[in-house]
Amino acid sequence: MQAMEFLFIPASRFFSKVTTCTIFLLFLLSCSSFTATEAYDALDPTGNITIKWDIMSWTPDGYVAVVTMYNFQQFRHIQAPGWTLGWTWAKKEVIWSMMGGQTTEQGDCSKFKGNIPHCCKKNPTVVDLMPGTPYNQQIANCCKGGVISSFGQDPANAVSSFQLSVGSAGTSNKTVRVPKNFTLKAPGPGYTCGPAKIGKPSRFATADKRRVTQALMTWNVTCTYSQFLAQKTPTCCVSLSSFYNETIVPCQTCACGCQNSTAQAGSCIDPKSPHLASVVPSSGKNNYAPLVQCTSHMCPVRVHWHVKLNYKEYWRVKVTITNFNYNMNYTQWNLVVQHPNFDNLTQIFSFNYKSITPYSVINDTAMLWGIKFYNDLLMQAGRMGNVQSELLFRKDLATFTFEKGWAFPRRIYFNGDNCVMPPPEAYPWLPNSGSRWFVSPLKLILTSLLALAFLYGYA
Repeated sequence: MQAMEFLFIPASRFFSKVTTCTIFLLFLLSCSSFTATEAYDALDPTGNITIKWDIMSWTPDGYVAVVTMYNFQQFRHIQAPGWTLGWTWAKKEVIWSMMGGQTTEQGDCSKFKGNIPHCCKKNPTVVDLMPGTPYNQQIANCCKGGVISSFGQDPANAVSSFQLSVGSAGTSNKTVRVPKNFTLKAPGPGYTCGPAKIGKPSRFATADKRRVTQALMTWNVTCTYSQFLAQKTPTCCVSLSSFYNETIVPCQTCACGCQNSTAQAGSCIDPKSPHLASVVPSSGKNNYAPLVQCTSHMCPVRVHWHVKLNYKEYWRVKVTITNFNYNMNYTQWNLVVQHPNFDNLTQIFSFNYKSITPYSVINDTAMLWGIKFYNDLLMQAGRMGNVQSELLFRKDLATFTFEKGWAFPRRIYFNGDNCVMPPPEAYPWLPNSGSRWFVSPLKLILTSLLALAFLYGYA
């Protein structure tokens, strides 16, 4: 009877259930098809790169614009080989000339007679000019090889600009169209750019600060970074040690990939290999594709945090950054560390320091970077590829403890990328009545020999 009742469901109930299921399925499909265009970083919640497209003047067939990239990210910068910026023209625009930058390809300009444009491509790609470019080809904030500092590290150099003269028949302030589909590589993937939006015209001060001019029109494009889009695997890992425990907690095995997995051939090389010199570039130029030293963790960069000394009112930490990447010299590197005792940092040696307060009232995050011309360059693997410093903290007796891993950082970023931390249960434990004591074999042997010597001498 129950089966017969199931077969004779009233039509109104049947269609009601079908409608409800259909709506639910459509909701799931809409959620699964949603793609986020912005990334969020808890330690830099408002960080982004803003591109301003400022039309400075009109020409008979187009306009002259200055394109400026502002890096508002606190600790993520763009290093060599630098940024590339691309877009798609809304109409049939061409670039007649450029200053401070150049397109990577000219495109097909065969229909032009006489005066040939700088670029005729529908989707041009622009790169920065190199240092030493003739002065008559430069504009302000250009010609740094595409390198842009982070805003927290060097705000004066967290900007890059170029100028272009755009031609399109019949273009005026009423018919002009902003480019679409902006793409930013720095130098690899990771950035997602939103659509251009009209904004308040930019204002510019003259060199003597006595006159201010402004753009005729301004569009703003916001680009945000996602580490998951930048690379499939992490780029750094963290190892730990302490004075009170002889155990060194290494980076997790396969933290950034495994040697015998899907990694491409040549992505890992033994430092003792006789072919090392032929594989490693001798020019010193950076290559975005990593070529790492074969290790258990396979990370290009390792950060080691060592709890070094314990004083009555202070405690000391040694931080060492090691480069295992043969393809990259990390220029203007930076380290971001989150630890609750940074509100009582007393002294730091051989690194620059800046407090970062993403939560305004909580001072538990620090940005560290090298001193210019001393250790701001982290050389590639095999060439003294490490830098180190020591941090001296004052103890807050209300919170300070060596127990339960409190002395180790909560998270560490290298060049804006989150590093893989060891699992909490692997942290060096503190020998006490509630923990296991670790006795090294060497200490045990020495203690036994001393005891035997004492007993023999006494006899």
